[in-house]
Amino acid sequence: MTDSICSLRRCANTASRALSVAVVLLGLFVGWSSHAEALWVRAGKLVDVERGRVLNDQAIHIDGERIVAVQDFKGRSETPDRWIDWSNYTVLPGLMDMHTHLVGNITTSEIATPLYTSGAEDVLLGVENARRTLRAGFTTVRDVGAYRAFTDIALRNAIDGGIVEGPRMFVAGAYITVTGGGGEVTGLAPDVVVPAEMRRGVANSEAEIRDRVRQLIGGGATFIKIIATGAVLAAGTTPGAAEYSEAEIRAAVDEAAQYGIFVTAHAHGAEGIKRAVRAGVRSIEHASYLDDEGIALMKKHGTWLVADIYNGDYIEEIGRRDQWSEEILRKNQETTQRQRDGFAKAVKAGVRFAFGTDSGVYPHGDNARQFAYMVRYGLMQMEAIRAATLYSAQLLGKDREIGSIAAGKLADLVAVAGDPLADIDELRQVRGVIKAGRQIRLD
Repeated sequence: MTDSICSLRRCANTASRALSVAVVLLGLFVGWSSHAEALWVRAGKLVDVERGRVLNDQAIHIDGERIVAVQDFKGRSETPDRWIDWSNYTVLPGLMDMHTHLVGNITTSEIATPLYTSGAEDVLLGVENARRTLRAGFTTVRDVGAYRAFTDIALRNAIDGGIVEGPRMFVAGAYITVTGGGGEVTGLAPDVVVPAEMRRGVANSEAEIRDRVRQLIGGGATFIKIIATGAVLAAGTTPGAAEYSEAEIRAAVDEAAQYGIFVTAHAHGAEGIKRAVRAGVRSIEHASYLDDEGIALMKKHGTWLVADIYNGDYIEEIGRRDQWSEEILRKNQETTQRQRDGFAKAVKAGVRFAFGTDSGVYPHGDNARQFAYMVRYGLMQMEAIRAATLYSAQLLGKDREIGSIAAGKLADLVAVAGDPLADIDELRQVRGVIKAGRQIRLD
C-alpha cells in the first residue's frame, strides 16, 4: 500500500510541478519573493484574540517568518534597523477563510463553464484569485475543492515555492462524490463526456471511497472533502437529499485518519449532516437544513460548523441579473434564510464555528463581507474576528502556528484603518498585510 501511495504521489506531484511552471514567469513579472526580513511593527491597537482584548501602542518583533516578542512600544529596549509604522491602524492576526475555491473562474449562469478552460488556465486564473485573497487580508485559506483534480495542489505548491503571491493553502485535491452528485459537473446533455480528471473523486461504494481517499492523499491533499448531500449550484441535485450513507462517510474518515488527515463534509440536508457528524467528520460545510437534533449532535461530537451565510444574497442579486437557471435560484431561496437561522441557533447552543465564505461563487477578495452577516446572526464582533483567526486555526489543528499574534507563531498580520470592534465592516478596508514575516501590502 505504501508503494502505491508513493507512486500516486510522484505522478500527481509531477503533474503539479508541470502546472506550476506555467506561472513562473508571471511570478517573476510581479516581483514576488519568499524572502522575509527581521523587522518591528508598531501597532496603534492590537487585537489579542486569545484573551479577547485590545492592547494600545504595541511593538511586534519579527525575525524571519516568526514573531519573537510582543511588548509595549514605550517599554522596548531594542533599536531596530527596520520599522513598519502601523501606529494609526488596528492590527489583527492574518485572517482565514475555511471555505474557498481559488482555482478557475467564479460561478456564472453557464453550467458548462468548467469545461471551457484547461487545467493550466484554471491554475493561472487561480494566481489572480489568490493574489486578491491575500491582499484582502486573508493569509490562510482552506480550499475545499476544484473540478479538475490536483489543480488546487499545483497552485498551493506555486505559492509555497515563492513563485506567486497568495495565502497559505490547505487543499482537498478533488471532491469525493457519487455519480451525478453534488460534486460533479452536472446539467449537460447525456452524450457529453466529462473529462476523467473532473471525475477523479467519483465513488459509489465504501471500497471506492477508500481508494479515492488514498489517491487524493497520495497526490498531496491535506484534507478530504466528501459531498454528503446534493448542492444548490449543481443542476439536478437536491440539497436536502443525502447522497452517502453513514457507513460510506465513515469509510472516508477512517481511511484519512490513517494518514493523520481530517475529512470535511459538504452537507445541506438535515439527515446528511447527522450522518456525517456521526461518522466523525471534522466540519460541516453549509448546513442549510441544520435542525435541533443535528445541533445537539454537533455539540456532542465537537464538530465544527462552517456556514457561508453571505452567499445567498449574492446569488439572488447576481443570479437574477444574469438570468441563472430557475432551479438554482429556487434552491437558493429555499436554503438561504434557513441556513442563517440554523447558524444563529447553533452558535447560541455552543456549537464550534469557523469562518468560511464559499469564495469562487462570488468574486475573490471580498471575503470580509461575511463578517457583518455573522454579527447580524448572533456573534459579537470579537467572536466574529476569532472565527476567522483563532477558531479557524483550531479547526485546521494549527493553532500553535497561526491564529493569533504571539511569540513563536508565524508572523501573519493585517492592518485596518478603523476599529472593527465598533464596525466590523472595517475589515473590508485593509491597509497592510504581512504573511510569514514578509510585507505584502502597505497602502
